[in-house]
Amino acid sequence: MADFVLSCCSTADLSAEHFAARDIHYICFHYMLDGKTYSDDLGQSMPFDKFYQAMVDGADTRTSQVNADEYTAYFESFLKEGKDVLHLALSSGISGSYNSACIARDDLQEKYPDRKLYVVDSLAAASGFGLLMDKLADLRDEGKTIDEVRDFAVANRLNLHHWFFSSDLTFFVKGGRISKTSGFFGTMLNICPLLNVNNEGKLIPRHKIRGKNKVIREIVKKMEEHAQGGLAYNGKCYICHSACLEDAQAVARLVEERFPNLNGKVLINSIGTTIGSHTGPGTVALFFWGDERTA
Repeated sequence: MADFVLSCCSTADLSAEHFAARDIHYICFHYMLDGKTYSDDLGQSMPFDKFYQAMVDGADTRTSQVNADEYTAYFESFLKEGKDVLHLALSSGISGSYNSACIARDDLQEKYPDRKLYVVDSLAAASGFGLLMDKLADLRDEGKTIDEVRDFAVANRLNLHHWFFSSDLTFFVKGGRISKTSGFFGTMLNICPLLNVNNEGKLIPRHKIRGKNKVIREIVKKMEEHAQGGLAYNGKCYICHSACLEDAQAVARLVEERFPNLNGKVLINSIGTTIGSHTGPGTVALFFWGDERTA
């Protein structure tokens, strides 16, 4: 049994069952739906299909990161039991949650000087964040120390690739990520933007692909170009989606055809309510271990 707690944010977008099976603790972000506040608790309070349908029906969605006081109470629940904690936060390029966690860490280190409380910026999001956590759980289970696991996370977090596409530009326009004019013409021309997370942990538009079938092939091509070992890649591959399971399954089938040495089948999860509040329905994301993200 490991002598430290491995922790992350709910925005790692794995299932509650997955987190429990890997003994990974998590703290929940929050979101508001038409003014009512909910916990981003992996679809337990509100099923994902209901959440995304509410967005389609015009519901107003907003998100709220974990604040320093919440982090303090969360971390202290472990520290007062004599446990050390390694917590990875949602990318600082997307959220200020990392800074809040650092504030809580600094306050608690004065109160618990004999305990280790490490906070690491994952530079990751969604099930890519989850894939990183899954690897850290492997290292912990192999008997690595908290310092060794932390050092691996810092040294390898930029080798975790995130590629996204969306077949519905509605919420990219609503969130100001693209202009109304671009959204109008993009929709008319059946444009599916292809994006990734850069080396600063920010979501960056990379290509404008015309047609869903073409963007599905293109996202898998990105894995071919960047995966460790190329087509001989033998790591895990995760996908998450926002109310477009058939699209996610199409990507998974193509990945499994192109990469016969995968470590297990492609794991498909739902994009959670925090990140989904910004993407809306129609987004598919692909995650794998690859070359270092340098831009």
